[in-house]
Amino acid sequence: MTRRPTQRGAALLTALIIVTLIASLAAGMVWQQYRAVQIEAADRARAQSTWILQGALDWARLILQEDAKQNRNKAVDHLGEPWAVPLAEARLSTFLAADKTVATDDAGPEAFLSGSIEDAQSRYNLRGLLGGAKAPELELRVLERLCSQANAAPGTATVIAAGLRQAFPAAASGSGNGTGSGGASGPASDSGPLQPAGLDQLSWLGLDADTIKRLQPFVVLLPKATPVNLNTAPREVIAALFDGVDLATAERLVQARKAKPLQDVAADAAAYLPATALAQATTARVAVASSFFIVTGRLRLDERQLEQRSLIEREGLTMKVLARERINQLLDR
Repeated sequence: MTRRPTQRGAALLTALIIVTLIASLAAGMVWQQYRAVQIEAADRARAQSTWILQGALDWARLILQEDAKQNRNKAVDHLGEPWAVPLAEARLSTFLAADKTVATDDAGPEAFLSGSIEDAQSRYNLRGLLGGAKAPELELRVLERLCSQANAAPGTATVIAAGLRQAFPAAASGSGNGTGSGGASGPASDSGPLQPAGLDQLSWLGLDADTIKRLQPFVVLLPKATPVNLNTAPREVIAALFDGVDLATAERLVQARKAKPLQDVAADAAAYLPATALAQATTARVAVASSFFIVTGRLRLDERQLEQRSLIEREGLTMKVLARERINQLLDR
């Protein structure tokens, strides 16, 4: 008579254990399925974002190509051209509204696209510090003035010049002029720093992130030496580029080019720059046309934003993408 309650208790305990195991296995399976769905959705969103940003880059290349066709007779690039107009943030569905075969009333999350094309030659190219037995005095003064404008620490210009010349020994020694594509100025020395390919990599030379951020509006590191475009450069760069030119003089040139872009440096800039500055306005240092552009595309989806920055070199009607960088950001809500 005492075995039956014991058997019933053991059966109940066994049943509870089996139910617990089944519930645990079911929960694990549901969790794995949920994770698989999340991973698949993330991969799909990443692939879609990549294609959208690639389309934005192709669109920018087409605009630059059309601009080259318009300027075939006289190459002049200025801020009044279509490429210089930024694309304000807009719903991606508005770009698809013209296509009646695409459903634009999907209940899914909205995506927002924005972007811009910036003239890379509106900034001072640090490649000008290379060449010769030592850094050219004029170019070193230019960098010192720009560092002062950016409120960088004293001695920053010397650190940049010394670091670049150590990273590119062939160009610095004079055996190369720093104009090779992709930094093909020769390998760095065994004891020298790595060769930076862009401004962000100046941290390899010992610069902190805040200093690089301060200098970013004024300087750039391109694959080869380039002149500064006086039609697109900010007043700080123009003032730093010449000895004896202050911000007020540079501002007069900036305001004048809005009404009439410069067509020729020697003829048009003479009305705004002193004679000492015109003597330094060689074709290797200043120009009115550009070949390098920075294309930025931003795609905002929910709480995340994917930004892609591409460096494009324009050679005639050919657009070459030299570098591409993607930044995934989590936006604050």
